[in-house]
Amino acid sequence: MSPELLALQKRLLHPFANPKLLERALTHRSFSSDHYERLEFLGDSVLNLAVSGLLFERLSQLPEGDLSRVRANLVKQDTLFQIATGLGLSNCLRLGDGEKRSGGHKRPSILADAVEALIGAVYLDAGFEPANALVRRLYAGVELSAQMSAMGKDPKTELQEWLQARKMKLPVYRVVATLGEAHKQTFDVECTVQETGDSERGIGASRRAGEQAAAAAMLQRLHKADTGRPAA
Repeated sequence: MSPELLALQKRLLHPFANPKLLERALTHRSFSSDHYERLEFLGDSVLNLAVSGLLFERLSQLPEGDLSRVRANLVKQDTLFQIATGLGLSNCLRLGDGEKRSGGHKRPSILADAVEALIGAVYLDAGFEPANALVRRLYAGVELSAQMSAMGKDPKTELQEWLQARKMKLPVYRVVATLGEAHKQTFDVECTVQETGDSERGIGASRRAGEQAAAAAMLQRLHKADTGRPAA
């Protein structure tokens, strides 16, 4: 393991039983086919569960909708980018030459994805409890307050609340295609509402951004359908 990864392991306070997981969590697809995207997918779910538990404890008086908005603000790209910066992930990323030249080591979307991949790596390495403990350490310096629920809703959160208010299942997001060169990719993401069978697509510079764009398109479609529906 490189000196940079050994130092990062100490900052994470998690000694990896399988160091290859740590390496993979910091490997961009421009560097190797053995990259972090699957770990990112897993880490995203672990992060949401861990943050949900944290908010359930700390903000016990908030209703579900407000808790969802606070969580959305805590797991969004900007917050994860700040956490990545605090961990010094820029110096640990493994990027292809093109991505390096284009400043990938400072790109918020890549750094935010790497944080999720690290959480997924710890989960695979040692299980949920160590991963949950890591999330709590990472968010120790992040203020948790009810006021965060008043911040602007992102499209994914707004769509989730719209569906929940109508007792409908959460939308399903799927990456349809990854476009462009490895150092400058865009993600084509499909959002599907299972009850209605409606699907919309969105494109973004990261998977997360693509999901937000698809959610925004779906909201526009659903609101238009609501407006055009005859009064009962």
